[in-house]
Order: sequence, then structure tokens, then C-alpha cells
Amino acid sequence: MNQFNLYKSYWQMTKPGIVMMVLVTTALGFYFADHGFHQPWVLLWTLLGSALTCGGATVLNQYLERDVDALMQRTKRRPIPMGIISPAEALGFGISLILMGLLILCWKVNLLTAFLSLLTCFLYTLVYTPMKRLTWLNTTIGAIPGAIPPLGGWAAATGHLDPGAWILFLILFTWQHPHFYAIAWIYKEDYKKAGFKMLPVVHPDAKFTFSQITAFSFFLVAFSLMPSLMGMSGKIYFWGALALGAGVMYVAFLFQKSHSILDARKILGASIAYLPLLLVLIIVDGIF
Repeated sequence: MNQFNLYKSYWQMTKPGIVMMVLVTTALGFYFADHGFHQPWVLLWTLLGSALTCGGATVLNQYLERDVDALMQRTKRRPIPMGIISPAEALGFGISLILMGLLILCWKVNLLTAFLSLLTCFLYTLVYTPMKRLTWLNTTIGAIPGAIPPLGGWAAATGHLDPGAWILFLILFTWQHPHFYAIAWIYKEDYKKAGFKMLPVVHPDAKFTFSQITAFSFFLVAFSLMPSLMGMSGKIYFWGALALGAGVMYVAFLFQKSHSILDARKILGASIAYLPLLLVLIIVDGIF
């Protein structure tokens, strides 16, 4: 294998799509806390450190799940199952990324932000990852580290956590449920083959999965409006967040009616678009 393809494999192991979503939510917390991006260098170092720790955590996740990744269609072509990168190399790479990210956050940002990043890595790799083989509640458990990045952004801007930071945590916590339950529905046969206790695998009649998606879509709307109700944002954000939340609820309703993979992918697409659009709303609301 040439060097370019090897580097590409290392890059793929960091899951750039997930890293990008983490950076969006980190920036979300930073913007709310800073009332804008008035500390650009702090923001830059925060995003860089967060990207490295997040990428390292996803690499360690693939190291720990290398046996089951080889069993699933959606993951069997990852670098470790394909033999492109050895488990030892992946382990070293993942740990190195996390250590570099934590060093940057400690040195250039603050200890609280570094601690939150370390906590995210710990919960994701050493709690959520093994829980996938034990209980369908793994999605809810995994939603905790997934909701910490906006806390990190808030802490980077202010050095502490205020009630507004925890509202962002709740938004991210609820958002992840329809997002990941849709993924679990799309790949339920793969997860079943690998022995993962995902909700559609444990409850194959699907009623419980649909009720969870609908309930958390409703909670997402409720929590997303709280920044306006607490005076953190204005009318543009309020009506925009309401429209975005209603869009997620609408596709969740379609999915509950059809049970189709197509509508599950619509939920996935709507949830992926939701967070960047929410950040845009916050910025536009701050300008006007």
C-alpha cells in the first residue's frame, strides 16, 4: 500500500463526520457563553484540541470493537478488519491523538475544558463501547458523552459552567436518541449479527423503538426552545428552532407510520442537518 492510502486509512479511522459534528456542538456552547466569537484564538485551540481527542476516541472505539467490526457489512471494510492498520498501531494512534488534544486544551484553554474532553473519551470508549454488548440502554448511556462537547465549548469561553450550558447538554442528549435509533433500525440485522443489544434488536416488534423516537423528538423541541425562554436568544432563534424541531417530529411521524428504511434515513438526514442549522440560527439571531 502506498503512503497516501495509508494516511487516508488513518484519517478514516478518526471518523471526520463525527468529529465535525462535535466541533459544531462545541462551537455552539462557545458562542452562547461568549455571546459571539470574541475570543477567536481560544476558540481555535478549543476546536483543535477537541478534534484530536474526539478522533482519538473513535480510533480506540474501533480498536476495542475490531472483532465485531469484521462481522458487520457496514464496518468490515474499516482499516483494522481489513488488515491495513494493526490493532497495536491503532491503539498507539488513538492514545497519541487524545494526549495531544488534552495537552493543547490544558496549555492553551483551561483545565475544566480538558477535563470535560477527557471525561468524554472515558465514557465513550470505556463505558458506552462495552455497554453495547450488554443492554439496549447503551444509546442513552452513549448520549451522555455525546452531549458533553457544548459544555466544553462553554467552559472554554468562560472557565466555568452556567445553567445555560446544561440546557445545551439537554438539547444534545435528546437529539442523539432519534439520530442513533434511526441508525440502529437501518442496520439492525448487522447489529444482531455482531451481538450488539441495540433497541431494534432487543425489541424486534419495533413499537418501543418508534415510541422512543417520537418521545425524544418531542423533548428535543421542548429543550431547544429553552434558550429563548431563559433570555439566551431571541425570536429568530425561537421560531427557527421550533421549525427545525417540527421537521424532525414530522419525519419521525412518517417513520412511525411506514416502518421503512427510507423514512429512517430521512430521520438520519434531518438530525444531521439539525445541529449546523441550529448554530446558524444562533449566529443570525445574535446579529439581528
